[in-house]
Amino acid sequence: MKTPKRIEPLVQEGFVDTVIRQLMSGKEANVYVVRCGEEIRCAKVYKEANQRSFRQSVNYTEGRKVKNSRRARAMEKGGNFGRKAQEDAWQNAEVAALYRLAAAGVRVPRPYNFVDGVLLMELVTDENGNAAPRLSELVLTAELARDYHRTLITQVVRMLCAGIVHGDLSEYNVLVDAAGPVIIDLPQAVDAAGNNNAFDMLERDVNNLASYFGRSAPELLTTDYAMEIWTIYQSGKLTPETKLTGQFERIVKPVDVDEVLQEVDAARDEEESRQRYKKEFGD
Repeated sequence: MKTPKRIEPLVQEGFVDTVIRQLMSGKEANVYVVRCGEEIRCAKVYKEANQRSFRQSVNYTEGRKVKNSRRARAMEKGGNFGRKAQEDAWQNAEVAALYRLAAAGVRVPRPYNFVDGVLLMELVTDENGNAAPRLSELVLTAELARDYHRTLITQVVRMLCAGIVHGDLSEYNVLVDAAGPVIIDLPQAVDAAGNNNAFDMLERDVNNLASYFGRSAPELLTTDYAMEIWTIYQSGKLTPETKLTGQFERIVKPVDVDEVLQEVDAARDEEESRQRYKKEFGD
């Protein structure tokens, strides 16, 4: 096929020899199958902000560090340069996360190069050498659902040990090759230590997995891995080898009715005092 304009720089630099076909068009990017010497890889071409259906959110970007102070100031002020810097940071977050997670032993596509908004990485394939299907495309037995769920919870723990929460993990962001699940799509990856929303993101990721696999193995719907994982993480004792039970007893503090009534009375008294003051002295 004709080489997409965004991939031309990689061809000119010798990173890519031929574009074979388009693999997919997603909310974040278009992905192409490319030939690089004797290897078949994929090129992820990020869409511009106005073409994406997934919007950046401060919930995801909180805690991310921008080394270039000029870029950091520009991002705060906005403007064309600032928006371009935000786009670069958003894309670089996935590249950095992939390198970091691959080094930590997490099953993610291996990254090779990142040039002008195009990420060149491993093409995840099935046992026949074809592009691996998404988890959402598979029909699972109860046994396979339990196996894949256990594998992905282990990967979530390994990611957290590396300081990262996926932030958008579901059956649509997991490929399945001959060896099992492979986690993809990480531009929204959350810094576990620097983001105040990290636990909420982790809990959503874990609950998404339980909901999906629970269709085939209903007992998974009653697990609470998120709170168990996060509690151990906060204690500083979480490791990739930590044994989990999937159970956690959440302590719900009983409501103190007298305390609530006292707060209501105090608020009412404060409002009455404010109204009296306004009547006597005006605004």
